[in-house]
Amino acid sequence: MMCGSKNPVSTKIATSPDRTSQAPSANGKKSRVPTPKVRFTPEERLRDMDVQGIDMQVVNGPDLSFDSQAPNLTDIDTYGHGTHMAGLIAGRDAAIPPGKEDEEVDHYFVGAAPGARIVSIKVAASDGATDVSQVIAAIDWIVQHRNSDGLNIRVLNLSFGTDGTQDYQLDPLAYAAEVAWHHGIVVVVAAGNSGFGTPQLNNPAYDPYVIAVGGDDTRGTDDPKDDVIPSWQSRGNAVRHPDLVAPGKSIVSLRDPGSFVDEANPGARVGATRFIKGSGSSQAAAIVSGAVATILEQHPELTPDQVKALLMQTAVPLPNADPVAQGAGLINLHRAREAKISTIAGAVQTWPRSTGLGSLQLARGSVVTEDDGTVLEGEQTIFGDTWDAAAWASSSWDGTSWSGGDWSARTWSGDCWCGSSWSARTWSARTWSGSAWSARSWSGRTWSARTWSGSGWSAGSWGADDAPSALSSGAWASTIWGD
Repeated sequence: MMCGSKNPVSTKIATSPDRTSQAPSANGKKSRVPTPKVRFTPEERLRDMDVQGIDMQVVNGPDLSFDSQAPNLTDIDTYGHGTHMAGLIAGRDAAIPPGKEDEEVDHYFVGAAPGARIVSIKVAASDGATDVSQVIAAIDWIVQHRNSDGLNIRVLNLSFGTDGTQDYQLDPLAYAAEVAWHHGIVVVVAAGNSGFGTPQLNNPAYDPYVIAVGGDDTRGTDDPKDDVIPSWQSRGNAVRHPDLVAPGKSIVSLRDPGSFVDEANPGARVGATRFIKGSGSSQAAAIVSGAVATILEQHPELTPDQVKALLMQTAVPLPNADPVAQGAGLINLHRAREAKISTIAGAVQTWPRSTGLGSLQLARGSVVTEDDGTVLEGEQTIFGDTWDAAAWASSSWDGTSWSGGDWSARTWSGDCWCGSSWSARTWSARTWSGSAWSARSWSGRTWSARTWSGSGWSAGSWGADDAPSALSSGAWASTIWGD
């Protein structure tokens, strides 16, 4: 099973799309301009002030969410999903003596890579709403700034997906993930929820280059012989299925008090204040992201293809679990760290590469963003601009899609989405900033109707049983809270 690791401070993990809870940047200021302005040293440590007693290093990247238009919501995890994932990746109970994480894992809260620094990119609003164009812009930012000011981003956690079914060789979201992969970033993606709408893995987990992670039910034991694949887990097919699985059933991690998830699922809280429990491939992907960070601390020379091969070669087959849905089996970090690297020295994936020249609308699948009956659809971005796939694909690969605070020549910072429109609706005429925006009745948005794109964060439901609720149609990797 998973265990703590030594302090991998040299490896950074970008968590996209949502942000961890209210952590300031290293200079104490909350940045809205998507360009890192400070340098970091291994000795620096940021305390997550919202979760008492937890040490976690968080650097804020850009806030690309709808919440960015309200100063009181910018750079805050108003949804709660990101805080939960960040804890699984790099959380560390402050009571643990330095260097004793492995010994104290049974007594304190420890993430898979305690001490790894998280670079947080927020694209989801307080109810999880986001558009594929926001996620793509976030991935572009990560690739372009992976080495800025010593960030050294080596892992991208995407506990997100859509039910888009166009060929990955055309899909722009899959292309963005591949660009990150081929630029040296290990992309870890939640496989998704089987009730999302299609039997295949979610987009971009269906891209064969990335590491697609499914959820495992350990049944509360350390013996993998009794493990099963939960019924909510996307199985995929013989051609493309999860590459491996990690614990994803009834996983305890950090709670974000007052967030959408926290308020909607009080029964999922564990203990007095700090923790909440959920299930889904989101959690499994977060655990694998942390595991990758520890491997790259030990072997920074490894390529993404080699890391994937190492994890799959050292995974433990589950004798009583679905052989297709488990992929290579259950991740085993100890075996991966002890393995001879020579066995994966020649690992190179040769799948046909994506061009990104397909449809943005087809990449969305059924995950659409809507406001008062106006749906963002067709070949247009969050700004209402016509999507130019060829121009974007070229700039994305070249690392030029971002210029200062602009993505594809559109400005994210500021207090309005200036000059943009969705079908005849002029967004600049809306009140996007200040109290009018933050006072919107987010909780009134219906998940089952997928309003405000509440169907994107690859997880399941946040209820108390092992069946996806209305939230299972969401793209946030189908998390089942309280399960």
